Amino acid sequence: MRFGKRHYPTYRIVVLDKRKKRDGSYIEKVGFYNPMTSPATIDINQEKFDSWIAKGAQISEGMRKLLLYRKK
Repeated sequence: MRFGKRHYPTYRIVVLDKRKKRDGSYIEKVGFYNPMTSPATIDINQEKFDSWIAKGAQISEGMRKLLLYRKK
């Protein structure tokens, strides 16, 4: 979910039903991403993230890219 002012975005990392809109209602917030800091800040609650993956949640393509960036 995108938040922030124009030209200064911040994002919430959320679990949502695929049929919902990007900024619509979500099930649970699991972290946030701030691309405006140097280096970009990625904060994920690992317990919540792992529990949703165990329940069968699928990671979006954009989230996969963020996780790869985080590991570097």
